[in-house]
Amino acid sequence: MESEASHRHQKRSKHTTSDPFYFSFVQDSNFTTTVLPTEIITEILLRLPVKPLLKFRSVSKSWLGLISSHKFVNTHLNISSNNKAFHRLILGFGPPENNLKDCSVKSLFYDDVTRAIDLDYPPKKSYQSIKVVGSVNGVICVAIEQKDLFLWNPSIRKLKKMPSSRTGSFYMYGFGYDELHDDYKVVDITLNVGDDNSYYNVGKMYSLNNNSWKHLDDLQIAMSFNNSGMLVNGKLHWAITNCVIFVVDLANGRWEEMENPCYGEGNFDFTPYLGVLGNDLSMICHPLMTHADVWVMKEYGDKESWTKMFNIRCVGYSFFGPHFCISSEGEILFKNGSNIIICNPKDDSMRFQEVTNCGQLVDAKLYIESLVWPFVVEHTRNATTSKATHN
Repeated sequence: MESEASHRHQKRSKHTTSDPFYFSFVQDSNFTTTVLPTEIITEILLRLPVKPLLKFRSVSKSWLGLISSHKFVNTHLNISSNNKAFHRLILGFGPPENNLKDCSVKSLFYDDVTRAIDLDYPPKKSYQSIKVVGSVNGVICVAIEQKDLFLWNPSIRKLKKMPSSRTGSFYMYGFGYDELHDDYKVVDITLNVGDDNSYYNVGKMYSLNNNSWKHLDDLQIAMSFNNSGMLVNGKLHWAITNCVIFVVDLANGRWEEMENPCYGEGNFDFTPYLGVLGNDLSMICHPLMTHADVWVMKEYGDKESWTKMFNIRCVGYSFFGPHFCISSEGEILFKNGSNIIICNPKDDSMRFQEVTNCGQLVDAKLYIESLVWPFVVEHTRNATTSKATHN
């Protein structure tokens, strides 16, 4: 039987609205509830993961307005970027042997790679290839079968397909954020074959603000790049040889070349792989095929500032394929067969996780859970566009 107290009218204590930090009390004979000030509620919400925040938007119109606001989304992103509990790995898998059109993507908690989450990637179809191009502010760029490009925030389950840029036979992409113009951009480098069987590259850049592609200046190169572009200092970087890095400035579309580290004397023939360590451009190379060196460019643009930071010994494992990513703490993700290997060069430790019931692991990127979604109806930029540049 319900108690009589449960049907009584609640009595509210009086308060002075001129005090911004007042506490309201809801009282009856059995309990007292404290209604916290908005500032404290905001501080609590800012430290929650995205999933409960999406539910809490339904609590009231004021909570909906708060959680959807530009200031809240940006502050939540900045807090999340400094908290590894919000860091994820998104993995791309090729098709399994028994189904050549069943690629998939999964999300892993970075500190506990045993907790894998299947991502229901829309649209729900079977694909022969899914490439995770990159991530910025929790927004991920995905290329499907090297022709269809999507921007996607899996944390809030929103997706946008970009117009096609396909003009050639081989594609390499890069994804980044142009802080100067508050714009998300994708660079498409295509390797074409001329009538005389010569090879040449064509470069184009997509602007989300304009929802269109424009051609880059003549690239004057004929190389197939080995990985997605790495975003540092508002520019995308590709290692095209063991001597040269190709760079595209997202603000103006101009390109240039940058020198690799000086590995020492010798005739080295290997493929370097770029990454980002903290906010600095980094490179993993294996000139002697016995270990992997991690180099960091301490002063961006200064070739003399390349510094060898770590040395990873290869003891029974092959690290001579591309690494997948480097965390802000310097941990490096490799694959070895069906294993994910996370190396910490600072203490020579390694963590292993076998990937089962999937096809071949072909790609992985770090991303951050966020509320960022820079699109709205009628071509107006959303309040959730962020000027932060976190992965």
